[in-house]
Amino acid sequence: MSVAEFNHVLVISSDFLMPFAFTLTNDKEDAKDLYQETLYRALANKDRYSVGTNIKAWLYTIMRNIFINNYRRKSRQQVIAADVNTSFFTNAATAVTFNSAITSINMKEIEQKIVNLPDDFKHPFVLYFDGFKYTEIAEILCEPLGTIKSRIFFARKLLKAQIERF
Repeated sequence: MSVAEFNHVLVISSDFLMPFAFTLTNDKEDAKDLYQETLYRALANKDRYSVGTNIKAWLYTIMRNIFINNYRRKSRQQVIAADVNTSFFTNAATAVTFNSAITSINMKEIEQKIVNLPDDFKHPFVLYFDGFKYTEIAEILCEPLGTIKSRIFFARKLLKAQIERF
């Protein structure tokens, strides 16, 4: 079958596809997209069409497979729809003010509690608080890694007990 003959048969036989697409999707725009994708795939795969087979069944099968693939793709995507007016959140950052006085008082209290820790716990914790990794602290203090981890854990535990409201 020549390209012109195939195109002619395709155009004549494609009238039934639009109602079927609407039946599958229940949406006019999605049905148009499905119809267009079906015709595109049929034209792209015209060499796979065997002369004498039912072209309507062939096009139905293409459309059904496209619909199923799109449905599966959409079901794998986890879309979360928010019913909240998002304009509130976009402008919320400009209305926030921070009270630096309370923050500095709280930090002074925490620093005082850190100074009062026993030296075995204080030195590893201060290094950890400054951003050093466990392995770096172990090298600096010439202590085993497990010892450093446990001392930092116990320092946190002591601080948590001393500072109840945090």
